[in-house]
Amino acid sequence: MNHPKTFSSSQSVTPSGKARRSLAAPLRMVALSIAVSAAMGATMAWAQSDDYAEVNRLLRAGQLADAMGKADQYLAGKPRDPQMRFLKGVIQTESGKPTDAIATFSKLTEDFPELPEPYNNLAVLYAGQSQFDKARAALEMAIRTNPSYATAHENLGDVYAKLASQAYSKALQLDAGNAAVAPKLSLIRNLFAADAKGVKPTSAAPAAAAPVAAVKPPVTTAAPATATAAPTPAPAPAAPAPATANNGQGDVEAAVHAWAKAWSNKNMSGYLGAYASNFTPPGGQTRKDWEADRKARIVPRNKIDVGVSDLAVTVNGDRASVRFRQAYASDSISVSSRKTLDLVKSGNRWLIVRESTGS
Repeated sequence: MNHPKTFSSSQSVTPSGKARRSLAAPLRMVALSIAVSAAMGATMAWAQSDDYAEVNRLLRAGQLADAMGKADQYLAGKPRDPQMRFLKGVIQTESGKPTDAIATFSKLTEDFPELPEPYNNLAVLYAGQSQFDKARAALEMAIRTNPSYATAHENLGDVYAKLASQAYSKALQLDAGNAAVAPKLSLIRNLFAADAKGVKPTSAAPAAAAPVAAVKPPVTTAAPATATAAPTPAPAPAAPAPATANNGQGDVEAAVHAWAKAWSNKNMSGYLGAYASNFTPPGGQTRKDWEADRKARIVPRNKIDVGVSDLAVTVNGDRASVRFRQAYASDSISVSSRKTLDLVKSGNRWLIVRESTGS
């Protein structure tokens, strides 16, 4: 399965994979491709997956006209398909048609408000046009939809920094003698300069004054290697002993699978019980509000299926971190994404203290 590759926030990528410098807000656009297949029910055929893969291949090869033709041909028979519509927005963005891409992603947010990625890509496009207030609003919607969406949080920080830069510049124009403003403006400019350091522009850079952030094509990424356990007593104290089944890794994996199973079964006591009392809800929610929100999202669903795969577990004493691929399917949507859970050992149980998506 293809996964989006993470680049530094000041880089964008052409279909050939070459990095180029972003002259506007250095936000990241997510190309979901096969990773997000929001199918209507369980009727997706293998032929459909082949269609997505073909459009994505053409996109990555820079054959944008052919990719658009394939996407339009597919959408003629399935006009509401969210994944192909998302890919169409990606193609429009890469083709230098931000107005069309904005229209495509905006309609997706109307038809599928539960998907955070179209909001994120809208923000990238708005930022490329220096419409930072609109970018901020779109990112706030992405985070409201998925509070653990790490990319949206990072992009929102960049947008706030751009808005601050504009405000400080205006303050200096109005009061050039204000000695407190210049250092703040310089700090923000240095921040973005540091992000852009070492990124070489290519001949593919847009000629327009406000360039459009390009698309990150999905690439295959390998799961991180599992860390070994802490050293155990041995004749030579300085040499760590090989990891064994007693390092807690198996218990951690079992805890993650039990959490996913409780979620799939809509077993709220088991699901919420997988979280420690000091769990930090994403997005600044209180624990009470977070639990109410989770119940509202889980209980009404007719069906939920949560699968976990490619687990990479790191255990350090009574703390553990698990990175894995989560496949979520409910009544009308199927989403696959990378997820990280941080856990602590409480008695003989491993409990979640932090979770994040897209990291």
